Amino acid sequence: MTDLFAGLISSKTRISLLMRFFFNPGTKAYLRELSKDLHVSSNAVREELNQLTKTKLLNSEKEGRNVYYKANNNHPLFPELKSMVSKVMGLDHVIESILTRLGDLEKAYIIDDYAEGKDTGIIDLVLVGNIDQYHLNDLSRKTERYIKRKIRSLVLTREEFKSFETKLENRPSFLVWQRQTKK
Repeated sequence: MTDLFAGLISSKTRISLLMRFFFNPGTKAYLRELSKDLHVSSNAVREELNQLTKTKLLNSEKEGRNVYYKANNNHPLFPELKSMVSKVMGLDHVIESILTRLGDLEKAYIIDDYAEGKDTGIIDLVLVGNIDQYHLNDLSRKTERYIKRKIRSLVLTREEFKSFETKLENRPSFLVWQRQTKK
């Protein structure tokens, strides 16, 4: 999974933090949460957060007793790091091979763990539109073998999505693809 970064960055904790924050830049997290999720000591996480903050790749802000960290969208390397993380996690292939070939697809969301930047090996997608289920299953199987991750899809019509949208607001999610409307 992180072989691409491992040749460039020697710290596994730093790689995990970059993947967490640059996969979904809207994600913010605090030290103990990161330590627990990454199964690494808080001292190791603190050291890497300090380095990433010092280089301005991450921003930090204090909320109550916690200091929250998130990707710095204004950093000159932000677009490149975000792109690299997507490639490492295999999402560039998911989007290219599945989402653009499914028929009448309107929107595609990534939800739950991957939306939080956690690489659990299972990518949960919500697809909205009139989708060819046979084609989706075939493309998913082929892509899973290539990226070595499981893809779970929930296919909804536009009407079904309207009632599901409130549930989506309470879960980690982000829009990864939307059909462009013609002007």
